[in-house]
Amino acid sequence: MERNWHLWTEDFFADLPDERAAFLALSRRREFSKNDMVFFEEDSGDSCFYVEQGIVRIFRIAPSGKEPIFFLRRRGEMFGLAEVLDSVPRKANAQALTPCVLREAGRDEFEKFLSDNFGAARRVIATLGGRVRYLGEQVGNLMTCDVGTRLAKLLVYMAYEVLGDEAAWHEPAVIPVRLTQEQMAAMTGSCQQTVSDFLREMQDEGLVRVTRREVVVLHPLRLLERAEL
Repeated sequence: MERNWHLWTEDFFADLPDERAAFLALSRRREFSKNDMVFFEEDSGDSCFYVEQGIVRIFRIAPSGKEPIFFLRRRGEMFGLAEVLDSVPRKANAQALTPCVLREAGRDEFEKFLSDNFGAARRVIATLGGRVRYLGEQVGNLMTCDVGTRLAKLLVYMAYEVLGDEAAWHEPAVIPVRLTQEQMAAMTGSCQQTVSDFLREMQDEGLVRVTRREVVVLHPLRLLERAEL
């Protein structure tokens, strides 16, 4: 699955124990309840965050009132990197989808941390590069793919962290992220009813099983094939 390398969400500090310890020492622990706002668009981008626990959505509010979701940040991921490095205001909103524990580092502390830790600086470059590619694919998907294909891509993206080895792609996988159909629509440029119709179609095809509590990808490889049409 090398073509989807940019979907893999390995812990930012994987294989960097010294850098992790240094970051935790300089950062501030913050707790957020479900639906709490972490920051708003146009807030000062003077810090970045590491997710210790929970899920954060990165989104904007369109003039129409819709809330397109650009990213979901999960345990082990960093966010707010571009703004803290460029010293620019926030370009989107961040909200806790679940109860969250975050570590926040201010600009000055983070810049010193990167200057003292080459491994972490290199990891930031790789992380931002992967996100640029992901956003590029999202733009391409909106231009060339129907909603069903975009939804299949989203389900692959959400399940990717539990599909870490070749054998996992041949077994049913429970998507670890719980999203409403409205939130899925916000991530695919669609509406709730259309997402509902395509989920029902995928169930009829035996690709997924949808209950009130979870979405199970029954055949990950077949779903990936549909996503890559």
